[in-house]
Amino acid sequence: MVCVCRSVSGHHDDIMAAMEVGEERAAADVLRALARHLNCLNEDSKSTRKRALESIRKETFDKRLSSVALQEVFACLLKSLLKCLSDPMERCREAAVQMIADFIRNVPQPEESLPYLIPALSQRLGGNEILEPAEELRLAMLEMLTLVVEVCGSCLAPYLDDMIKILQRTILDPFPDVKKESCKCTVNFAKSIPEHFHMQSEGLVKPLMQTISHQHSRVRVAAIETAGAVVQYGNGKTVDDVLSHLAQRLFDDSPQVRKSVTLVVGHWLLNLRDRYSYFHKLIPLLLSSFSDEIPEIRLLAADLWRQTGAQWEKENEEDLKDKLDFLNQHPARYPAGAERPGLGCRELVVRNLSKLLPAVSRDVADWLGATRLKTAQLLAVLLLHAEDHSTQHLHLLLSTLYHACTDAEEAVVRSCLESAQLIGTFVDPEVFLKLLLGRVESPHSSSLCSGPLMVLAAALRGCSGEALQPHLPHLGAVLAHPDVCQESQQPAYLRQLLACVTALLSTCAGDCGIISLQLLQVLVSVQSLTANPELCGEAQHSIRSLCQAQALSSPVELYRRHMAALLDGLSRSQPSWTRHSPQRLQLEVITMQSGPVVGQFLPQLLPVLHDSLQPSRDPEMRLQIFILLSKLLLDARNTLDSQGQFSEHLEPFLLDLMLPNLVWHAGRVPAAIRSAALTCLLALLQGGALTWHQLVGVQDRLMPHILAALDEDSQLSRLMACRSISALQTLAGKQLHPDTLNKIYPELLKRLDDSSEEVRAEALGALGRWLSCLGREYDPQAFQPHLELLFQQLLLHLDDPDGAVQDAVLGEALRGGVMW
Repeated sequence: MVCVCRSVSGHHDDIMAAMEVGEERAAADVLRALARHLNCLNEDSKSTRKRALESIRKETFDKRLSSVALQEVFACLLKSLLKCLSDPMERCREAAVQMIADFIRNVPQPEESLPYLIPALSQRLGGNEILEPAEELRLAMLEMLTLVVEVCGSCLAPYLDDMIKILQRTILDPFPDVKKESCKCTVNFAKSIPEHFHMQSEGLVKPLMQTISHQHSRVRVAAIETAGAVVQYGNGKTVDDVLSHLAQRLFDDSPQVRKSVTLVVGHWLLNLRDRYSYFHKLIPLLLSSFSDEIPEIRLLAADLWRQTGAQWEKENEEDLKDKLDFLNQHPARYPAGAERPGLGCRELVVRNLSKLLPAVSRDVADWLGATRLKTAQLLAVLLLHAEDHSTQHLHLLLSTLYHACTDAEEAVVRSCLESAQLIGTFVDPEVFLKLLLGRVESPHSSSLCSGPLMVLAAALRGCSGEALQPHLPHLGAVLAHPDVCQESQQPAYLRQLLACVTALLSTCAGDCGIISLQLLQVLVSVQSLTANPELCGEAQHSIRSLCQAQALSSPVELYRRHMAALLDGLSRSQPSWTRHSPQRLQLEVITMQSGPVVGQFLPQLLPVLHDSLQPSRDPEMRLQIFILLSKLLLDARNTLDSQGQFSEHLEPFLLDLMLPNLVWHAGRVPAAIRSAALTCLLALLQGGALTWHQLVGVQDRLMPHILAALDEDSQLSRLMACRSISALQTLAGKQLHPDTLNKIYPELLKRLDDSSEEVRAEALGALGRWLSCLGREYDPQAFQPHLELLFQQLLLHLDDPDGAVQDAVLGEALRGGVMW
């Protein structure tokens, strides 16, 4: 048996030897046949060289030689073929490149060609100038070089310098396809000789970074992937050179480019040798992809981040043992809809947060809106990972958010408010309120910037009612302080002030009863300082919410509960009121919205009005208060006289509030105040709160001022005076004393010649009511001269140019004649 085996083995060796001999003979035959063709490659004729190359291919590949034979032939032909790479004729160069590539693809030992092939390619492709003018041929040479890398692998180590030289040049080639092929070749080359590649890898970074912003997205993708491999298999120094360029590509319009950045950074976090040194630089790049608009990229980033956290957790298992055993419980309060990151991910962020936040704070104020948005979104992701560990960085975080929340980009503001809400969720209220309320109280923040209030409102929304409840008194006191709620009329500021109240009502609900007065003061201030109907509507909605939180049936009940305190606060500040004082506006809001409650607090309200309407006070402020009084008096039964007690204060109201403002003084401003006072008096007479019996005691002092107003230069004053006389006569009926009646009609007769048609009409109407007031005490015989004068003047106006006046005068004259 052994003999048989030896016999078979010997026979096999004989066969192999015979085959080798046969292949050597075949190779020798081919070489003899090629001798003439090789000589033809040196001819001057282009067609001759071209035919020679075609003949060489027929004698080699078309005859299907064995790989061994091809190896020998290739060794003999290589130098001649490489010489053809610089042939003047493009077709010859193309044929030479194709033939060399075919030999490399088919010979068993292609590495034997490297000593000649690589220097030739380096000369052709790696020079400062492009020696190969044809783009397609440069691409073919690069494809051939990629093939060489694939089949030769580690054998290329001795040619590291030449390879780097070639790739440095071809990566910057003008032809995009050459760029892409160069990137592919670089990746394969780096993977082939990792133990040597790092020595020269830095030389490829600069050309790659120049290519990474190419106009073609596929070129950018190739450059990013290549940069990933160069850094992965290179030295750690190149990371810093690449990171800023990758960060820019996160804003790329092409999703594929952004996806490539995410993949590269994720793989670095998992596989980079010095990754621990670069965590603080790589983490923000990967987490930025969490907010990408493409779901696929978001999912990819989340998956790579989970892998990174799990790997780091495993590598540091001993260090995390206590946290793994005891501190990995889910927080009692966590943002709705958010998935809690793993422990490894959270720890990675926490341990690098001190290095990340300064950069975030800087970039969130960048001049580019896209950068600010990306940074604001990243901050929210970081805080979700950091949880309560963000407490130690709270000062920097809040300072950053104060400015970022006032950004012009709405999306930036939304992300920043999300971050502020996370602070409220994870940080103890005692800590963040101490910093936030201090900033809200400062004059700079309250009058010029709504940022601190925006952050406060968002933090309150994120906090739990139970944790916030002990701090409500302090919160209410700060928000209701005049330096906070009355210092700015900016709509943005008032909106955020309102947002703070809304957040408190939403978070603490029924517990807000202990600061009900303070919240009402804030809501009143908001309404008093804005002319925006939408903002006023939101404030009134919050007032209704405050009522619901305390089980009150309506805002009227809320005002009834706090009216004494509200008026007391206004009374204390009243001596300093001017036209610009917000307290005057607050008085208007309180009195108009409280309805019948005003009538219950007349003893407190009237002194405020009295002091505000003194002639020595700001004229414009007095005008506004008279307008407010007019509105209240027109509906007196539902406001000032809701309790039927206004008559008890009538005499001081008229004598101390009204009459001093009816006294004549020179000037346009005093005239305007007299007009406002007359308007207010008319509202009192028409509002239904008074009877003639209540007015009798003061009518003697009031009437001279009204009659004097009939001679005012102001048309409005004359008109209001006529209407006031009409209203007073209507109220008195036939109870006016004849002497008073005889003082009235001469002044009204003068107004029949008034320059204003409206005043003339009102004067005629007042005369008609005068006639209806003639009672039994008015003896026609005794007062005949007065009546004759009246009718004589009326008859004169029967010839008035205005037909309407003629008719009115005739009607009054006939009615008076009948009565007479």
